[in-house]
Amino acid sequence: MTDSKADVPAASSNRAQKSCLIWGWLALLVIVLDLGTKQLAERYLDYADPNFLLPVFDLTLLYNKGAAFSFLSDAGGWQRWLFAFIAVLVSIVIVIWLRRIERKQWWLGFALSMILGGALGNLYDRVVQGYVIDFISLHYQSYYFPAFNLADSAITLGAVVLIIDILFLEAKRTSSKETT
Repeated sequence: MTDSKADVPAASSNRAQKSCLIWGWLALLVIVLDLGTKQLAERYLDYADPNFLLPVFDLTLLYNKGAAFSFLSDAGGWQRWLFAFIAVLVSIVIVIWLRRIERKQWWLGFALSMILGGALGNLYDRVVQGYVIDFISLHYQSYYFPAFNLADSAITLGAVVLIIDILFLEAKRTSSKETT
């Protein structure tokens, strides 16, 4: 007779090896690149002084106390902790999600890891600085897109890939599971 307690760790470690948690390296890479570029921006750029590189692109150091597009940036300070709480909650959900999906779903693992890395990069700024450091500015003539950073770019790319996965790949996975 086998001891069922001995089987549990082997089964759970086997599941962890086959999960998408392997994509954690990508989230870590996003965090390191994001925080590193933000440090460079603070060191070499003057606040709100555009450094034009191309007719549609410049580097401009700005601080965002709100969320995307400076949403609630002048709300008085409480938004800092609300957005930090949301980032922590989303990060926990993503880690659980990554643990539950199979490694062969690499498209989904990539998307979730990009979102996780971006969320944690901006969370660090929000908690430590009280604002998120933005420095990438895109514009056309007098029309300016709100400044952003690498974490925002990772979140956006991850969200696009996640939407593509949900719309096109999830149906394939579901139909292939039903036929087997």
